[in-house]
Amino acid sequence: MGGQLLWLLLGLTIITTASGRKRSTSEECDPGDLKGLTSFKGGIRMDASGRLAKWVGHSCCKWEGVSCNNATGRVTEIHLPGFISTDDFVFQSQMEGWLSPSITFLTSLQVLDLGGLTGLTGKIPPLIGHLQNLRKLHLYGNKLKGSVPESIGKLLKLEELHLHENKLSGFLPPSLGCLKNLNALLLHSNRFTASIPDSFTNLTNLIYLDLHSNSLTGHIPENVGELQLLKELDLSDNFLCGEIPPSVNNLTTISVMYLDSNHLEGEIPFPSTFRQMPSLGFLRLQNNHLGGRIPPNFGYLVSLQRVSLANNKFEGAIPPSLANLEALTELYLSGNKLSGLVPKSIGQLSHLILLSISHNLIQGPLPDEMSALQNLQTLDLSFNLLNLTSIPTWLAELPSLSRLYLAGCGIKGQIPDFLRSTPSPIQELDLSVNHLTGGIPAWIGSLTQLYSLNLSRNYLVSNIPDSVADFQELGVLDLHSNKITGSLDQVFKIGNSFPDGSLTYIDVSDNSFTTGIEQIGVGTQQRIEYLNLSHNLLEGQLPTSMGQLKALQSLDLSYNKLGFSLAEAIANLSILETLKLQRNHFTGKIPVEFLNLKNLKDLDLSDNLLVGEIPAGKPLSDFPQSSFTGNKGLCGKPLSPCKS
Repeated sequence: MGGQLLWLLLGLTIITTASGRKRSTSEECDPGDLKGLTSFKGGIRMDASGRLAKWVGHSCCKWEGVSCNNATGRVTEIHLPGFISTDDFVFQSQMEGWLSPSITFLTSLQVLDLGGLTGLTGKIPPLIGHLQNLRKLHLYGNKLKGSVPESIGKLLKLEELHLHENKLSGFLPPSLGCLKNLNALLLHSNRFTASIPDSFTNLTNLIYLDLHSNSLTGHIPENVGELQLLKELDLSDNFLCGEIPPSVNNLTTISVMYLDSNHLEGEIPFPSTFRQMPSLGFLRLQNNHLGGRIPPNFGYLVSLQRVSLANNKFEGAIPPSLANLEALTELYLSGNKLSGLVPKSIGQLSHLILLSISHNLIQGPLPDEMSALQNLQTLDLSFNLLNLTSIPTWLAELPSLSRLYLAGCGIKGQIPDFLRSTPSPIQELDLSVNHLTGGIPAWIGSLTQLYSLNLSRNYLVSNIPDSVADFQELGVLDLHSNKITGSLDQVFKIGNSFPDGSLTYIDVSDNSFTTGIEQIGVGTQQRIEYLNLSHNLLEGQLPTSMGQLKALQSLDLSYNKLGFSLAEAIANLSILETLKLQRNHFTGKIPVEFLNLKNLKDLDLSDNLLVGEIPAGKPLSDFPQSSFTGNKGLCGKPLSPCKS
């Protein structure tokens, strides 16, 4: 009996011990994991989300943002992203502090997500390669510095590497080419230099490769076409040179390819045959040194929706085969040396929303077939050799057109009346650098949805019509270099239905306006950032209401007949960077309050009737003598010392 009882007690002890061990495994943290997590927490001085404040005790598997393997008790995932989702909303949280190298103690870690915390500093731990079970590493959207450690090439299970939007620098380690399970490599918006390692072409499972906005040099790897699963490639905004490798034709699943804003040269090598790159929908090659003709085979890229070849050196005619791009919605060809006529076939692009071919050598006439572009919203034909003489009436009949740019197109005569009643309200109109004559039409104010109006560098005469005060959404008004006379009163009444007004940019320089200066700052004009009234015949005194233009960054009233003392109210324009008042009749002293213009970078008060000592101190003392010369009564630094 005693022996049976002994065995019973021994069995209970074994069961209890086993149960206790199991509980310990699930509740107690692995010592290495605990040290790594507490060291990470110790490096964070501020956690706006409050998640780390709940990291207390030793049961780390219960901590918010931490997941463990139920069998081993080891930490496998850390999820502490900056963007936190709830059932109701998504909000941005923040952590400030440094990334502890002890995070590498968590050797069973499969997911490390610290992305978008905005305030995480430090370096990527040099021993990051110890985390050999890691599948996802998200450290994007922080302030991490230094280089990417060579040991990162040991993370052979890694599928996602998101290090973008930091301050990382140095070269990209060739060891990254060992990560053959990688499907997303996002390193954009950092400070990486040197060339793209050729080893990157070993990443044959890569779907997303984004290196944009760095300082990378050298050539695009010759065998980039080996990345046959690649859907999105973005190498834009770097310093890459050489030609686009012909192997890109092998990127059979590519849908997005951005190579813009580099120093690439040579001709476009794709597609070489039909059915190559069949999924390519978004292509950006602008701002390079590419040349030659746009290849006729370009029409084989039948999935293209948006394409930009702008600001290169392309020449010859626009190929008629572009008509095959039936899905095309946006086509940017501006800033090249394209010549010949606009092909008639362009009228077949029935989904086209935007067409920009400005700054080329395109000749007129425009094909009537363009009238079939029923969905076209934006058309920019500026600065070509079109010599239109007049605006084609079919242009004003396009049912969707709202932004029309015809600068430098040789248009003559008066602004045509048919622009007042277009099917779609005009929002932006640029008829600058033409040969327009007559006055600004009285009906102009009926374009109530107009945001931008540029009629500069023409031969327009007479007064500004009263109807311009009816503009309620106008943000940009450019009438410079005409022969317009009279008052500016109506200009300063534009957009009065807005609490702060609507105008942000006004240039009416180089005309013959005489009055209206007293209206500056009266009413709702608080959004004006740029105001140029120079080279007119304006007289009178600067109003104190000018001090209400709190957003003003540039003020040019030079070459007028303005007089009296300088308004102290100008000193209230705290973000003013440019102040040009030369060649007027201003008298009296420079107000000492001008020393408050701490952001001033460009100042010219020359050739007035100012007297007295220039107020001592920055920013006035930083400007050259030429900013003050021609005022016989002025003295003090930077001019000659004042006589006692």
